Amino acid sequence: MTEPSPGDPRSAAVCLDVGSSWTKAVLVRADGTPAGFAEHPTTPDVQAGVDAAVAAAAASGGRPSGGRAPEVLACSSAGGPLRLVVVGAERLTATEAAHRACRSAGARVVGVHTGALEGDAVRELTGQRPGAVLLLGGADGGDPGVVLHNAGRLARTRGRWPVLLAVDAGARADALGLLRAGGRSVTSCPNATPRPGEIVTGPVRDAVAELYAGQALGVQAGPGRLGALAPTRTPLAVAAGVTALARLTGTGVLVVDVGSATTDVHGSGTAAGVLVEAQSEGIVDPVEADLLGPTVAALESSGPAVPADRGAAAEAGGSRRSPPSSRCGGTCATPGCCRTPARPGCWSRTPRSRCRARAPVVMSDSSS
Repeated sequence: MTEPSPGDPRSAAVCLDVGSSWTKAVLVRADGTPAGFAEHPTTPDVQAGVDAAVAAAAASGGRPSGGRAPEVLACSSAGGPLRLVVVGAERLTATEAAHRACRSAGARVVGVHTGALEGDAVRELTGQRPGAVLLLGGADGGDPGVVLHNAGRLARTRGRWPVLLAVDAGARADALGLLRAGGRSVTSCPNATPRPGEIVTGPVRDAVAELYAGQALGVQAGPGRLGALAPTRTPLAVAAGVTALARLTGTGVLVVDVGSATTDVHGSGTAAGVLVEAQSEGIVDPVEADLLGPTVAALESSGPAVPADRGAAAEAGGSRRSPPSSRCGGTCATPGCCRTPARPGCWSRTPRSRCRARAPVVMSDSSS
């Protein structure tokens, strides 16, 4: 019996993504050509939906039924998002910190509580069914009274959810002691709000992602059938795919993965390239490029996560930008050369090959 050729449906594999709402399957031939597609609602036991999607994808690509089962390459986010509740000192700061911590980390903010937790707030928090609680305080050196009060209430509250503790170092040890005395699992992080107006959520976001990893698959990874079939959670699989695609094509790649539970953004060397191309095509003018530069740099340096500050840091960073090294006289296509509004012959309408000067862009983002 001869081996099937690369174009033969029998040599194809099924690539499977098990989501919280839908299970998607693509039949891919050995040469990388898609040969079939199917989707099925994700079932409560997960495995039934997987079997149905794999069978339908194989059939849609002309694979004969009754033969050897195709190889399946799978990832899963069937467990849905991590439900995060934040308890903090001030509502605006606590809300912003929680949303930054959730970005591309597989979590969703389902509740925000500020001030000293009392009976009604504790009952509301319990009803929000958190997968984790983020406990915040105030700026470094502030009064630890509210933080310690809230730590004590959380320690006594029913529920098996862990606590992410991101408070002032002066109150951290006491808060940690209170929480652990109540049997609570705690992950300690640096203060997420070290100074007024500053939010630093990188370590908290990493901790959120680790907690999400424990529930993302929807099943236990390991010996079970689906656990062995889909050992990788979807955000990691997509990030790896973006890196591989960028390497194979030699270009930057930006992927926005819109799911039922969360939306994740993955990039590989793309942000600056996108901004350059937008300016070359006249889509972005020089003033806009100045404002976007720091945020673009934040996206490039933040790995698989969305930059923490969408607009304010860009405007603040613009005032710290180094001056252009020279003027192009309206014939340059590279950002940093011509800083005047677009005009006939200016770089926004001129090919980049005519560039003769380039200016650096300096960015500072405390939360990346």
